[in-house]
Amino acid sequence: MQRIGWREWVSLPELGIRQIKVKADTGARTSALHAFELSTYFDGDQEWVRFCMHPLQKNTELVTECVCPVLERRQVTDSGGHSEERIVIRTDVKLGERRWPIEVTLTDRENMKFRMLLGRTAMEGLCVDPNASYLLGRKKRPKSSV
Repeated sequence: MQRIGWREWVSLPELGIRQIKVKADTGARTSALHAFELSTYFDGDQEWVRFCMHPLQKNTELVTECVCPVLERRQVTDSGGHSEERIVIRTDVKLGERRWPIEVTLTDRENMKFRMLLGRTAMEGLCVDPNASYLLGRKKRPKSSV
């Protein structure tokens, strides 16, 4: 079992996100990713979503545009008890040397401390050490690129 800290750096290669700080949140069932300017469209029978996101905390100038198929729409209740319908996508996450597919809901996390939460359904094979951070390495925070 891979031991990780309560916060780590991950990448979402299929979305073009080379690094994003993630909080390992065992209280959250599903992972959540910061997204804004969401728009959906159909290509044949497949629904797609286009969205923007700020991959680095405290940096609203750096914007990454992502496009991917919609897996489904799901009612999600946040930690404050508020329920909303969210778009769910499936994408690979890379943590250390390991890469695997996860389901992620898209929501506005602009005012949240972390741009991404790694929920417990994405943590199979991982053991979270609540007293540790960045066990798989610290990343340099680039100023102009992700």
